[in-house]
Amino acid sequence: MIAGQNRSDAKPVVLEHIGMGRRKEDMEKDTKKSVKSRIVSAAWRLFYEKGYNGTTVDDIIELSETSKGSFYYYFSTKDELLNTLSLILDEYYEELEKKMDPEMNSFSKLLYLNYEVHTMMEEKISMDLLASLYSTQLVSEKESHLLDQNRNYYRLVNRIVEEGQRRGEIRTDVPASEVTRYYTMCERALVSDWCLNKGRYSLGQYSKECMPFMMEHFKSC
Repeated sequence: MIAGQNRSDAKPVVLEHIGMGRRKEDMEKDTKKSVKSRIVSAAWRLFYEKGYNGTTVDDIIELSETSKGSFYYYFSTKDELLNTLSLILDEYYEELEKKMDPEMNSFSKLLYLNYEVHTMMEEKISMDLLASLYSTQLVSEKESHLLDQNRNYYRLVNRIVEEGQRRGEIRTDVPASEVTRYYTMCERALVSDWCLNKGRYSLGQYSKECMPFMMEHFKSC
């Protein structure tokens, strides 16, 4: 079992995105959100607040305002929810894409996404759970869901890179797919390093400082 993270000394945060920061009365307003998405959002909020071991299926059902039948239709066990992190992240990427100014420099868009998502992960996802998930993905014989190229995440990054190449803001002598591969690899590296360091520094701020240097090679002169 995965131990819950001790939040007693954590700084207070305002949880306001992707369902994880909403109480039941707020979730009632989001009638468009699918039952599965509501379950996933509620689960990750509770994993952060109560720890994985401290969260029960009944807790998830209550917060998501679904039913046991609905829960077990999508998930056989609570453990299966650990493989839904990519869904949470992809929903947040969709929100960020809507907020971005279409005229923003494409290179800046990539840096913006990196900072915003890493800040959200730092503030809303248990670092212990994230570290355990990453380590599990390393030894699993199944294909990592975090590396699924069909995710909204990869498609969004690739679209921004292609846009930047058309605008002359990102180098065109390197295929967009390679720039996307490098960008996503850097993001995983920053998260992994943060977990190895037990969260002793701000993931968002560290990414904000490092990512421009890591991506500078692809910036058009």
